[in-house]
Amino acid sequence: MTSGRSPSTPSCDCCDNSFSVRALSSAVVLSQMATVDIRAKIQAVYEALERCYGHQVWKAREKPLDELILTVLSQHTSDQNSGQAFESLRKRFRTWEEVRDADEEELADAIRSGGLANIKARRIKDILRLIWEERGDFDLGSLASLPLDEAKSWLTALPGVGPKTAAVVLLFSLGRPAMPVDTHVYRVSRRVGLIGPKVSADLAHEILEGLLEPRQVYSFHLNMIRLGREVCKAQRPRHEVCVLAPYCDYLNQGL
Repeated sequence: MTSGRSPSTPSCDCCDNSFSVRALSSAVVLSQMATVDIRAKIQAVYEALERCYGHQVWKAREKPLDELILTVLSQHTSDQNSGQAFESLRKRFRTWEEVRDADEEELADAIRSGGLANIKARRIKDILRLIWEERGDFDLGSLASLPLDEAKSWLTALPGVGPKTAAVVLLFSLGRPAMPVDTHVYRVSRRVGLIGPKVSADLAHEILEGLLEPRQVYSFHLNMIRLGREVCKAQRPRHEVCVLAPYCDYLNQGL
């Protein structure tokens, strides 16, 4: 005679894993349903922005390295200040080799209008040195053909380059569907409910990018920035004229 209970013996939840399997299955289904709901919501948001601001067609801004350095200069300052700093840098130094080999104090002086000049000067020199050591030139065009995740990983391995800076370079210089999440995109996304209130800005890049079709990323990014600047302001958001009001958790749940 064999020991143990027969297959017909009733069992409690703690004696087998059927309960945990059911709970896990339910959690997976709920997670999938939530993802479907968010995908539907972000499509509604995308379409509302398109109706309001139009579809933004991609056009290249700067060469990849220029875009990278410009974006580093833009950290913790305004576009106007970083633009002035970049223009001053390019007037002072004729080539990126000259920037790489420049005295750090001279480089800091050239980019003073961008703020945090000493930190950014050291960072820019380190970036240029590492790129040259690895590639032997400053041509970053090959990032256009790398798988997107590999291109991001390569960029974020450079000093001072985070997900936003990498995404800006890939999207604006190379037309890759990488989603930069600046302060406006982050604020609007949280208020509307496209990302949770505890989701970090770094994680928001991955989430929002994964919810959109590649062809939608560029226009969505620019239109979200415009809405954030003109309507969904950090202080006193203009709910009465916001095209995203019907979808906004912040407004409709009284957050």
